[in-house]
Amino acid sequence: MARSYWLVKSEPFKYSWDDFVADGSTYWDGVRNHEARNNLRSMKVGDLALYYHSNQGKEVVGVARVTRESYRDPTADDERWLVVDFEPVVALQRPVGLAQIKREQKLAQIKLVKRSRLSVVPIERGEFELILEFGETRLPSGR
Repeated sequence: MARSYWLVKSEPFKYSWDDFVADGSTYWDGVRNHEARNNLRSMKVGDLALYYHSNQGKEVVGVARVTRESYRDPTADDERWLVVDFEPVVALQRPVGLAQIKREQKLAQIKLVKRSRLSVVPIERGEFELILEFGETRLPSGR
């Protein structure tokens, strides 16, 4: 089965990578955009996501893994909104900033830039791997 790759954004003053690591897992709630919700719906257990600090920091700081596929968002009154469960996999050794991503020609089509208003976007495997390389980070074996 092919794995898909994603990028999820969180404002670090609301829920930082460190908060996520301390919790050990979380559900990704609060998505109120239809396209981002549909991206959540498409996620499968085992998919990997880059964890991006938006607004403050503007950098990829870690990698998360989907542990439960989409279900109703418990924080929403409307049953159309969804969440997925994530667990942290690894922090990047060196965060990869938005400016560096924008300068890299191989990342010219990354949805982080092309669909910058969305909090959940798909990315290509090559984009994922290049950002890990920039972050001087390898996935733990078996991940």
